[in-house]
Amino acid sequence: MSAGSAGRPRVLAIVQAGGKGSRMDVLTRERVKPALPFGGQHRLVDITLSNLAHSGISDVWVSVQYQAGSLDQHLAGGRPWDLDRTRGGMRRMVPEESAGAADQSGFSHGNADDLYRLRDQIAVQAPDVVVVSSADHVFRLDLRDVVDAHLAAGAECTLVTSEVSRQEAANNVVVVLGQDGAVTRVVDKPDDPPTTTVAIEVFAYDAPVLLAQLEALRRRTVHQADDDDTGLGDVADVLLPALVRRGRVRTFPLAGYWRDVGRPEAYLQAHRDLLRGSLDVFDDPAWPVLGQLPTGAPARVAGDGTVVDGLLSTGCVVRGTVERSVLGPGVAVHPGARVVDSVLMGGVVVETGATVATAVVDEQVRIGRGATVGVTPAATRLRAEDVTMVGRDSVVRGGTTVPAGGRMEPGSTT
Repeated sequence: MSAGSAGRPRVLAIVQAGGKGSRMDVLTRERVKPALPFGGQHRLVDITLSNLAHSGISDVWVSVQYQAGSLDQHLAGGRPWDLDRTRGGMRRMVPEESAGAADQSGFSHGNADDLYRLRDQIAVQAPDVVVVSSADHVFRLDLRDVVDAHLAAGAECTLVTSEVSRQEAANNVVVVLGQDGAVTRVVDKPDDPPTTTVAIEVFAYDAPVLLAQLEALRRRTVHQADDDDTGLGDVADVLLPALVRRGRVRTFPLAGYWRDVGRPEAYLQAHRDLLRGSLDVFDDPAWPVLGQLPTGAPARVAGDGTVVDGLLSTGCVVRGTVERSVLGPGVAVHPGARVVDSVLMGGVVVETGATVATAVVDEQVRIGRGATVGVTPAATRLRAEDVTMVGRDSVVRGGTTVPAGGRMEPGSTT
């Protein structure tokens, strides 16, 4: 859907890729969360940008803040998604200082606050519909269908939703519907979810209504926040409840796979789903996940190497045992080493006799001879404390142990 083409609405997409991702702990000390590898050779942001590109949305703003440089080389000006254009295309939005009010520049304090800081530039763009998406969720979706449903319903806001377990609902924005299908309430991360319908952080807004509401809500919160803060916070704090009260918020149910991978256990579980074949994001040749893919020799299983239910990226060499694990580019598993139920990012070396279990190991980590990283938990349902995480450029010395649920800071040594 080309914005402004004949018979089509003008659509602006804003990808909010600036979150610090503190729940991912050592994995996001030196990178923004959407830059995390996923599925071996991709980055999380690839999934969102591929959905937009395949949906024909060509005006895409990527809003970045924390560790913005960690995405720059990968984004390549939008080239992998055919968004490097003379008119429109990808635009990187970063915090700026201005001569205006303090809350009009600098770092935002939530994704609704981020939209407020972009309001003047949105107004200049003059879209009919603003599609806003996070960049740390795994899903496949044709946004044309969302925009069409949004316009057909005369909605001021459309929430893309998914059905999840009650436990998972407690980690998301829960949506309550009335008999007419309109959203009557949204509840952010409730202890006792009233439903199992959650918003997946993909929204279609009527642009003039969005801008008017941001201004009106800011006037209400002006005395409730610090000088550099609008008080708008995240969309579920003020913006969505205000729109819900107006009575024209609708939902668009997502039929396929979806998971928010912003928590260690969810990140590893999504890779489990990928290996199990229940994650459909990479399945459609007509809807490939695009991005800056690595180059190099094909993966190789050599000597007595064994791989059972594994995914190997370019340049991997396996001479040990890999079970139910995803290996990033250039990973080496030496003879006698064992990797189970884990994600190893690019350049990791697992030396002879070492064991890695239920772990996420960041790039360029060396795990020494006979070392142990993580333990297979007794329960099948993952908890954050079950997942061992090792930050990039770390060294696990031979014969040492990183316990179950342990965290190693980037660049550290046991």
